[in-house]
Amino acid sequence: MRIEICYFCQSKVYPGHGMMFVRNDSKVFRFCGSKCHKNFKHKRNPRKLRWTKAYRKAAGKEMAVDSTFEFEKRRNRPMKYDRDVMTMTLKAMKRVEEIKQRRAKEFYIKRMEASGKKEQELAADRKLLREGTSIIRAPTAAEGLTPIVLRAKAALLQSREAKQKAELERAKAKTKKEPIESME
Repeated sequence: MRIEICYFCQSKVYPGHGMMFVRNDSKVFRFCGSKCHKNFKHKRNPRKLRWTKAYRKAAGKEMAVDSTFEFEKRRNRPMKYDRDVMTMTLKAMKRVEEIKQRRAKEFYIKRMEASGKKEQELAADRKLLREGTSIIRAPTAAEGLTPIVLRAKAALLQSREAKQKAELERAKAKTKKEPIESME
């Protein structure tokens, strides 16, 4: 029983599952399901789709280089059955899987530590901004204006605008009251 690997997302394809596409040049593509097959037909790049293993490896979320991957390579050379060799191979496969899982766990822990450091730096920056607002100077601070002075200036501007509007209305009212003398 051979467990194939999906050409698009690199997940396992068990016997009797998935689909196979054979190109005109006899190249065989195996897919785990219709989702991968359709994306392949649309010529999408698996490294740009977040749900594929190719993306995860390219983005540094999974191990990309490790010596345990050498054992997963496909070997097409037929071998004569030998019970001793088979038992040794099965023991080696279990041991390799244990090593691989341990390394993946260590990789995950290192990755989480790195992201934790970034979060701590962001938290420290936010705290500095909250506590040290005196570091950041407002444009009005250069002029030495206090909030009370600013409110007084705003009120003065509003009163000037109101006076100007009132004068315009009076001028309009005068022009309406005075009849226009016709030229004879």
